[in-house]
Amino acid sequence: MIIIAITGASGVIYSLKLLEALKKLNIETGVVVSKPAELIFDYELGIKLDEIKELANYFYEPNDLTSSINSGSFKFDSLVIVPCSMKTLSAIANGYGNNAITRVADVALKEKRKTILVPRETPLRSIHLENMLEISREGGIILPAMPGFYHNPENIDDIINFVVGKILDSLNIENELFKRWE
Repeated sequence: MIIIAITGASGVIYSLKLLEALKKLNIETGVVVSKPAELIFDYELGIKLDEIKELANYFYEPNDLTSSINSGSFKFDSLVIVPCSMKTLSAIANGYGNNAITRVADVALKEKRKTILVPRETPLRSIHLENMLEISREGGIILPAMPGFYHNPENIDDIINFVVGKILDSLNIENELFKRWE
């Protein structure tokens, strides 16, 4: 199972497209959506939480620290936090597991499970970079939402699919969401 955590940064379209791709591939997912992310889904995409819940096999409440995903004994393969706010990134880098998202990240890192954070903030302060470096040192993958353009995107979906394809690549999931360099 892949846990998809969605925080209150701009760019929730990446999480939506990732959930759609994983559902199409019949890959089991669990999703946890922060309250700010709920507002951003509505603001950026006009989507309500129920529509996100339908894309996942399981839904976890963002403030439930007793949730199964918050235990090292709960088996899941990978965690993707997309988009990942700088607040969430900072909490994870500093071991502050105050909600289901930061706690599942703590579990994933301590259990050496694949952990991918997709920050979307720009520009970055030194502390942002230091926090990313700390997570990288612990085995986490920092995959900024930085699209490439060598595949000659023709529309916004091509740009979004490039980033989602890179996330799937990091999860070792075959995909054809973008044209690869030849």
